[in-house]
Amino acid sequence: MEYIMRKRFMQLAAALLTLCLSVPPAGAVTTNQNGEIMIRVGLASTSSHVPTGELESANLENNNSQGFGWGYRFGYYDGNLNFVELARTDRNTISVSVLKTQNLRYDGSRYSSEGGGVLVGCYHVQIPGSYNGYEEAAAAAADYSGGFVAWIDGAYQVRVGAYPSKEEAETAGIGGTVVGTSSYGMSVVKTGTNQILFQYDCGQSGRLAIQPDVTGAGETRTWFDGYKYRGGFQYHRKTGGNLTVVNVVGLEDYVNGVICYEMGRDWPLEALKAQAMCARTYVLKNLNKHNSYGFDICTSANCQVYHGMGSNKADYGPSETSMRAVAETAGLVIKYNGRLAETPYSSSFGGASEDANYVWGTNTTTEHPYLRGVEDPYEADLNDRNSHCPWTVNYTAAQLTQQLQKAGMGTGTSVKSLELTYSRLGNVIKAVVHWKNGQSNTINAGNIRSRFGVDSIRFTVNGAGTTGTQPPEQTGDISIDGFGTTDSMEGKYVITGNGSLSQIGGSAYIISGTGSVSQLEGSGSGGNTSAPQPGSGTVTVSGDTYTFNGGGWGHQIGLSQFGANAMARRGFTYDEIVTFYLPGVQITTY
Repeated sequence: MEYIMRKRFMQLAAALLTLCLSVPPAGAVTTNQNGEIMIRVGLASTSSHVPTGELESANLENNNSQGFGWGYRFGYYDGNLNFVELARTDRNTISVSVLKTQNLRYDGSRYSSEGGGVLVGCYHVQIPGSYNGYEEAAAAAADYSGGFVAWIDGAYQVRVGAYPSKEEAETAGIGGTVVGTSSYGMSVVKTGTNQILFQYDCGQSGRLAIQPDVTGAGETRTWFDGYKYRGGFQYHRKTGGNLTVVNVVGLEDYVNGVICYEMGRDWPLEALKAQAMCARTYVLKNLNKHNSYGFDICTSANCQVYHGMGSNKADYGPSETSMRAVAETAGLVIKYNGRLAETPYSSSFGGASEDANYVWGTNTTTEHPYLRGVEDPYEADLNDRNSHCPWTVNYTAAQLTQQLQKAGMGTGTSVKSLELTYSRLGNVIKAVVHWKNGQSNTINAGNIRSRFGVDSIRFTVNGAGTTGTQPPEQTGDISIDGFGTTDSMEGKYVITGNGSLSQIGGSAYIISGTGSVSQLEGSGSGGNTSAPQPGSGTVTVSGDTYTFNGGGWGHQIGLSQFGANAMARRGFTYDEIVTFYLPGVQITTY
């Protein structure tokens, strides 16, 4: 009998844990009952990569004025991120707030422990009884002024009132037991009031979920912290303190909430498709990146910028073009040798990307050869629209010394000279600072931008850096198979290895034995190449002033967003754009 009772207790404990726990398995793609891959995005957290910190209270508001949802459902997400409903409001409840279960006051915009106004207390009177479902509990709660339904450790309860102290609850004259919650409890109230709509407490493992809409609207867009989001919301008190807030959203809705912020919302369709491919692949590759905080991915550039469906600005958020780009690439990802590829991207390169081995220490010999870097003949087409191509940063010797000393270098001395090492692609992959006291510091490529306060690793200093090995100058004559020359590609044809014949278009390029790419003279616009194009090798510069002239903005790895824009304008398709910047990858279904 003792064994049977113990077994039944363990079964009951497991069932209650299932009803409260909603943490997906680590490292796995989470697919709900509709076959949709679900993503957890951190909107408020103690993570330094989430701009909004944990909150004492968090407000939601339906965007029903535009037809995107009425009312709310409360519950939790199961292990596959299916929403499990426990309670709901009527359709006329437009704004709700989730509060940690402490005494909080509403100051006209939010609930806080320091505010004035309406008080929501953390003591309640629990009415005796058990309930078979929400409807039964809600009917019992309706018999009391201030009554509400609570879900506590996997069971419905009826509670009354929101008192600031145990004494006030005891003297309220309601028959029942005075109770509170654990330090992980949360109350949902009608915003601006002390009317509790629902209370949830399943201990440290508990995750309250709110799914907007009770009417079956086809799409919801819900306001949180100045932005509108599709999907639902999840809340927990990670350490028993303030609230972590998570947007639980489908994969394609997530991608819609990324590409219009990472790239211009009205940029060419094929460029936005390439961006969608990179964003989709990135999030699937980085699921559970921030799992210790309770979500997969953050909202900042540490992951990918994400603001859902935008704000109240008409020109901010997804556009018809960006949403079309997501729809027309839905389910497609970038792979290398059958595995999800790394898909970094940045604004622009100034002429060439770089081997990730130099910048991040990535193995580009065997594991990630598609991140070796390529010369970019396209990006310069848009230099007149790109404020970072070219750029200039000026320092006096004293100012440069001060800039470098902020990173703990060169204490008590000053800069004597800089020794810059350039890769074959013309990017600075190492900088050695020589100090007047005879010491030196070496700065690797991954830290060069922050140490020197510049936009990219593609630059010259005081004009030096252009005397290294350069691609051969192009003349008006183009050699053809070593047997003659021509001064134009007009009317010329190329025969492929399988014997097919096609006319050379307006943008023909040559590939050298080292893999560098350069445009044939006369075979395209060529664009504005005002950003510096350094050679390879090492140069040393010194003087009373240091002028950094460069091009590009970002880490110099993977896809150039301005380059993708330029390629799309020239007529390249998204797959051609992706495979140019990430040579050797395959585009396939996930």
